[in-house]
Amino acid sequence: MAQTTRYFSAPGRVEIGGNHTDHQRGRVLAAAIDLSITAAVRPNGSNILRFSSDLLPKQELDLTDLSVRPDEKGTSAAMVRGVAAWFHEKGYPYGGFDAEISSNIPMGTGLSSSAAFEVLIGTIFKGLFGANISAMEIAQAGQFAENVYFGKPCGLMDQAASSFGGLNVFDFKDPQKPTATPIEAKLSGYVMCVVDTGGSHADLTPDYAACTNEMKAVAAHFGKMHLREVSEDAFYASIRELRYLGDRAILRAIHFFDDHQRVEKQADALENGDSKGFLELITASGRSSFALLQNVFSTANPQEQSLTLALTLSERILADKGAWRVHGGGFAGTILAFVPEEVKEEYQHQMEAVFGESCCHFLNIRAEGGREEDRSSSS
Repeated sequence: MAQTTRYFSAPGRVEIGGNHTDHQRGRVLAAAIDLSITAAVRPNGSNILRFSSDLLPKQELDLTDLSVRPDEKGTSAAMVRGVAAWFHEKGYPYGGFDAEISSNIPMGTGLSSSAAFEVLIGTIFKGLFGANISAMEIAQAGQFAENVYFGKPCGLMDQAASSFGGLNVFDFKDPQKPTATPIEAKLSGYVMCVVDTGGSHADLTPDYAACTNEMKAVAAHFGKMHLREVSEDAFYASIRELRYLGDRAILRAIHFFDDHQRVEKQADALENGDSKGFLELITASGRSSFALLQNVFSTANPQEQSLTLALTLSERILADKGAWRVHGGGFAGTILAFVPEEVKEEYQHQMEAVFGESCCHFLNIRAEGGREEDRSSSS
């Protein structure tokens, strides 16, 4: 008897507050967005998982082999095998299925298409095989897959935002039990826009790693692993002796302390309908990333400053009417702007004139995270 086709989806995400704070066990304000990856799925009663999409050739994985495979590093197969390995390790049920996958999350734009894919696989395992698993655990399965199997040392923010849906403050103080606090956004009259500047991400791994390593070096001075564990007062009292680590490490630590605290202030402003205060905090976060975190361009290639250019143009266009900040890891890629509805067309026109048609992605928050979709009424 033929299995009924079932449908699953997982959204991309946007980082709104807390830039490079998650890997220091700090807070982040992030939201799921109304761009997603979807799958039409049929269980096949085996340990074979087959999936295809219009972007990837058809792939087949034998889930009886859950070992890390060096030849799969950086591939979607690694993500699938890694999520299955996490389910296996934790004793959750999983199995084979056939899936046709499609996505409208633009790849390479910092909207977390890879995290959405990992959350999608975990959500399918949960739906098909009855795993009693939480949204945070699905996110942790995705992070495990990306860290260990895919080979990217990411934090948990991307997968958590996709898995939970809506707008949340994520607090990573306890990495085993991170928390998610839903936030009701009261921000009318503005649209979120992620601008893809087209900057190359090639050879940026050392830049990303340096942000983490320098913050950890400051924490290590105090005998701690992460800056969240360090007293801010003790840090400021020790700046002179910390200079052996380099001044940039100190500046990046200052950014962490400030942006970590800004997340709660941003959430409070949103819930209280304080649009002006929220936007001021967004721009303050962006200026901190620019001046202190220093992740708007790579010092290895100072001639390429697409993010700096996009932020400068956004400030000129929006002036005191909106907000702008680097989005995600930085050094290349995307910025985030909150654009008043009355200047949306002008903002898009001016940004596209510089960065190309379709560089602006206007986003809404998706309330649901990874989910099974009911298509019975349309089938």
